[in-house]
Amino acid sequence: MELQQVRYVLAVAETLNFTRAAERCLVVQSALSHQISRLEQELGARLFERTSRRVRLTPAGEAFLPAARQCLEAAERAAAEVAAAVGEVRGRLAVGLIPTVTAVDIPAGLHAFRGRHPQVRISLRVGASDDLIEQVRRGSLDVAFLGLPPTLRPPGVTARELARGRLVAVVAPDHPLAARRRVSLRTLAAEPFVDLPAGTAGRTQTDLAFNAAGLIRDVAFEVSDAAYIPRLVGPGLAVAMLPAAYVSRLTGVAVVEVSDAPTRVETAVWSRSGRTPATAAFLDLLGIPPEAPTA
Repeated sequence: MELQQVRYVLAVAETLNFTRAAERCLVVQSALSHQISRLEQELGARLFERTSRRVRLTPAGEAFLPAARQCLEAAERAAAEVAAAVGEVRGRLAVGLIPTVTAVDIPAGLHAFRGRHPQVRISLRVGASDDLIEQVRRGSLDVAFLGLPPTLRPPGVTARELARGRLVAVVAPDHPLAARRRVSLRTLAAEPFVDLPAGTAGRTQTDLAFNAAGLIRDVAFEVSDAAYIPRLVGPGLAVAMLPAAYVSRLTGVAVVEVSDAPTRVETAVWSRSGRTPATAAFLDLLGIPPEAPTA
């Protein structure tokens, strides 16, 4: 089994198309197909079902993928460690973040990092804290920047607290509450809300605050991306609660302090198995030191 064969299998598994997989791997399709066939012969099982209309993984292919990813990641990490030993930072840096991160300037950090380490392949994924934690655990992300309730300790990863801040209310500019300097959760509970999906880390902090106050609110709109929340607040469809440090960047909405607002903790997480050379270099550049794993 050769690493290149593993790369070809993963590319087909991700695209479910031999032509697109060959383009991604910068190889002609016939060569990619031939190498996958050789691997299937060595394994004694078909990894893909191929018809004129579609490609899909067989049960054997599904079983092959997790170990294949680990194998490829281990090989890439070994090469990166060797490069680091001779003073070079290479390999990949896969960064995840939620849209409302403010404790660190990710674009500026990546710009500086790219200037210092041009040999590193960088990818950036924006998503929800829960999904990003899982991707760090699986190894598909090297580091992620999250927003969590103070009581939540992300399991299975190393965590470093970056900053704490309170949530504020965000309302339409012509909303009656826009003229207020401060409101309470009880006042806000009478308004329709837009928020993240129930059960997500970004939603939990607000739900816990209302539950602790014995209040029920109407979440009339759920969105998967916090960056879209102001688009519904501005026209007056709903109100929302967002991190105070983040709302300073918004336009077209009014911000009101909340007297009994919940706190959000911005956190960086990375693998418990340690920081890759590229991850260590990036976190050092951001001024984030290592920390013992958090259970």
